[in-house]
Amino acid sequence: MDIATALGLVLGVGAIVVSFIGEGGNILAVLKWPAMLIVLGGTIGASTITTSLRTLLTVPTFLKIAFFGKQPDPRELVQRIVKMAEKARRDGILALEDELNTVSNPFFKKAFHLAIDGTEGNALKDALETEMSYISERHKQGIGLFQKMGGFSPTMGIIGTVLGLINTLANTSDAGEMAVHIASAFIATLWGVGMANLVYLPLGDKLKHRHEDEMIVLELITQGVVSIQLGDNPRVIRTKLYSFIMPKLRESE
Repeated sequence: MDIATALGLVLGVGAIVVSFIGEGGNILAVLKWPAMLIVLGGTIGASTITTSLRTLLTVPTFLKIAFFGKQPDPRELVQRIVKMAEKARRDGILALEDELNTVSNPFFKKAFHLAIDGTEGNALKDALETEMSYISERHKQGIGLFQKMGGFSPTMGIIGTVLGLINTLANTSDAGEMAVHIASAFIATLWGVGMANLVYLPLGDKLKHRHEDEMIVLELITQGVVSIQLGDNPRVIRTKLYSFIMPKLRESE
C-alpha cells in the first residue's frame, strides 16, 4: 500500500474528527443518512452524466492504482535495457527474445517484440507513442472523474443544506427545536466539502501523479528500445536513459 495516500487520508479525516470531538461534538450526529445520500448519491449521479457507465465501473481499479500502484525503479529499468543493448550488440537483436520470458511489464514486452520482429526505427517509435497516447487517455478518464466528483460534491452538500433549511423553516415553530434542525441541515455541507477536499480531489491528484510517473517510464522504455533497434552504443543508451532520472537518484557513472 502507498503510505503517503493512506497516511494522508488518516491524518486529514483524523484531524477533523478529533477536533470535532474536542469541541464537545458527538461524531454520531454527523452520520445522518439523508445528508449522506444527497451528497454521495447526488455526486455519483451527476458524475455519471458527464462520463460513461464503463468509466464509473472502473472506480475500484482507479482506487487500487491510487492506494497500491507502483512503478518499476527507473534505475533498474535502465540497467536492464543497457544489458539487453549489450546482448543485442554482441549476439544480435533476435537473441533478446529469451529475455522477455521474465518481463511482466506489458508495454516493455510489446516494445521489444516489435523491435525483435524487425520494425523500422521510426515506425517502432510511432507505434509505441500511439500506445502511450491511448494509455494516457485511459488515465485521464479516471483523473477527470475524481476531479468532477470533487467539483460536484460541495454543491450537493449545499443542496442538502438548503433542502434541510426549507423543511425546518416550513415545519418548525419552536425556536429551540428549530436551532437543532438548522444545525443538522449543515451536516450535508460538511459531507460535501469534506468528501471533495479529503477524498475526491486528493485521489484525483494522486492518479495524476501516478500517470506522470508511468509516462516517464514508458518514454524511457520507448527511447531505449528505439536506440537498440538503431544500433546505438550501449554506453550512449545508458547516458540517454539516465536523463529521465532525477540527478540525485542517478548512480555514479
